[in-house]
Amino acid sequence: MRSQLWKRRLLTGLLLLTAGCVQYTPVGAPYITDQPLPASNGPTPYKLAPGDLLSIKFWGNTELNEDVPIRPDGGISLAYVGEVQAAGHTPAELDAELIHRYAGELARPRITVLVRDFGSQRVYVGGEVAKPGVIVLKGSLTVMQAVQEAGSFLPSARRKQVVLIRTDQDGKRLARSLDLRQVVSGEKPEQDLRLQALDVVFVPRTRINNLDLFMEYYVRQVLPVSPGLGFVVGGGSSTHP
Repeated sequence: MRSQLWKRRLLTGLLLLTAGCVQYTPVGAPYITDQPLPASNGPTPYKLAPGDLLSIKFWGNTELNEDVPIRPDGGISLAYVGEVQAAGHTPAELDAELIHRYAGELARPRITVLVRDFGSQRVYVGGEVAKPGVIVLKGSLTVMQAVQEAGSFLPSARRKQVVLIRTDQDGKRLARSLDLRQVVSGEKPEQDLRLQALDVVFVPRTRINNLDLFMEYYVRQVLPVSPGLGFVVGGGSSTHP
């Protein structure tokens, strides 16, 4: 009986979490670890990603100037040359690719790609928070700050077992359970990890007895991110100033 009640509560929570979302892409469940999650290796050339908004400037042919978003499949569509793969390239690499593509259309193509909006620089906060959804990363943001940005904990939140999911450079998903009570009390401020783009923070309602089983349900069914492609969520997003 208790097992059935737990499953019912879990499924109800997942349905509530998916409300208002455009699409969810099933992905592999993460590995659970007590070890530090992978950190950024420092500044690297920015790679374009789905969700980014690009401004394509044609010097000398301003009539072709265009603002285009990178689609979930990583492509953009431009006049005369059609489909171009943008995701995975640096802006400079896309400059060179477009100059090559337009060499047959323009006498002396001079093209610059500017990123107007970094749509891939986001994290997702879900579960027992007042405003679950996407938060845009601008500067440094910790797990606790993200929860506050999402409207803070609901009274039903289990602060002892907040789950952080991160994707490493090889595309493998890792998850770690954090006790944010110790962050609030000041006992273990190191539990308040700094977030990276595409991190997912989930605040459960009740105790998760089997974290592996929970992740299998949560990630495969409702995680609003596709591998390497960013979040696919509509509405309810907030912005970290």
